[in-house]
This record gives sequence, structure tokens and C-alpha cells, in this order.
Amino acid sequence: MGDSVDQRWVPLSDGNSIPILGLGTCSLDKLWMTYLSPALVRKGLEHTLKSLKLDYIDLYLIHWPMGLKPSEDVLFPEDASGKILQSDVDFCETWAVMESCKDAGLVRSIGVSNFNHKQLEMLLRMPKLKYKPVCNQVECHPYLNQNKLLKYCKSNNIILVAYSPLGSSQDPRWFDPNNPIVLNDPELRKIGEKHNKTAAQIALRYQIQRDIVVIPKSFNLGRMKQNKKIFDFQLSDEEVKAIDGINKNCRYITLKQLIDHPKYPFHDEY
Repeated sequence: MGDSVDQRWVPLSDGNSIPILGLGTCSLDKLWMTYLSPALVRKGLEHTLKSLKLDYIDLYLIHWPMGLKPSEDVLFPEDASGKILQSDVDFCETWAVMESCKDAGLVRSIGVSNFNHKQLEMLLRMPKLKYKPVCNQVECHPYLNQNKLLKYCKSNNIILVAYSPLGSSQDPRWFDPNNPIVLNDPELRKIGEKHNKTAAQIALRYQIQRDIVVIPKSFNLGRMKQNKKIFDFQLSDEEVKAIDGINKNCRYITLKQLIDHPKYPFHDEY
């Protein structure tokens, strides 16, 4: 599929499509961990629709494979000692209700986020699976290129969607100062100079040439406009290979407070 001047659309397995370049995402398009109980799934989606004043949304995702104690008003329920209260809810049961929400016309497409390949396989092997996830939204950038997960998703007609495609923001709540900064990488800057593009534009172009949907988040209007200017040039095979070579398997978003959860997705390689 060729690039248009300012956009390209990616077909989904259910017949719908999404733009290959978005401008960030919000928590309202995802089912939060406290709503994974089958009894709360539709309620969570209806809350989203009410907040957005819509009758349906285009795409709705299970935010994480991990469940927390059911709650409609607390993101991270805790006990008296401050420990996050977990739930070992079966996300396959959650998915079955997501399918019913699609059938009810409340959402056009359904997918997941932060699932590893084994967890995706569990969904795909559901005996009464009606709709496979159209996408898996994960952290993905040149320092965490997700090549193995990408290969798995492509083999199952699941679109990989990259959040934090430029690396994480340097907000101290999320960013470990010991982690390297993607956009300071000399290889990205060198390739950028050749094409008269920024390191960020090179990082985004690298992803879309791998058929990965990117959703760079920015609150700066100038950078948002700059991020869209990635359809007027092409990286060579050698340049893509060079960017592949700077992968460090460096994950910025780890949610370490849930590392002991039985469904924590990042213990596996991909």
C-alpha cells in the first residue's frame, strides 16, 4: 500500500481500518485493569461512551492482561498497608464480553495492549473465539524494536501499534535517568541529516516502513506538525538495518509495582 501525502490507512482483520499515524492516545479508549471482571466490562465501555458523548467508538482495547480488584473509581486499589490488590481474572473471559460489546454495536473493533505472544496465543486458542484481536498496542521504538513480537503478530494478522515510539517522556514519574534517550542516538541523527529530517521523524518513519502503527504523544503543536511529515521520504534497506542494530531491549514502561502479578507480561522475552 502506498503512502499518501499526509496519511496512510492500515486494514484490520475485521474489515475496518486505522491510520498508520496517530497523535497519541488516552486511557478512555482502553478497558482498565479494575474492569476486567466479565461483569464490569460492558459497564466500563458504557462509562467511556458516556464520557465521550458517543454511541460507539472505533477501537477499544484491554489495557493490560493483568486484573486488579474490581473497582469503578480507584485505578490502583490498595489494602491498609498500601499493597495493590490484584485479581487473577481470566482475560479470555474478559475477551468474550468484549466480543459481545462489538456485536451490540458499542465498538467497531476490539484489541489488546501490553500482551506478550503467549497471552495473545491464549486468546487465539479460545474454543469459541468469534473475533481475534485486531491489534496489540505495546511500547515500541528503536531501542525496543519488538522484532519477534512483530513477526508473531504479522503471522496472525494482528497489527502492532507502537506507543512511546520516540521513547518515553523524561517525566520523572516514568523515566529512569539511567536509561538512554532514544532521540539522542547518533545513528538516528546521522540518518536524519542525510534526509534533512529530525531523529524523531527517522524513528517514526522506521516504524511505518515495518507496517507498525505509531501514536507519538506530544502537547507541542510544532512537534505534532513535524511528526506528520514522514510520508515524503523513504529509508533504504541499509538504513532500516542500521536502526535495527541500535536495539537495546530497553523498556521504559515497566509497571514494576505489579511485577509479582501472575499475568505480568514482561517476564517473557516477547
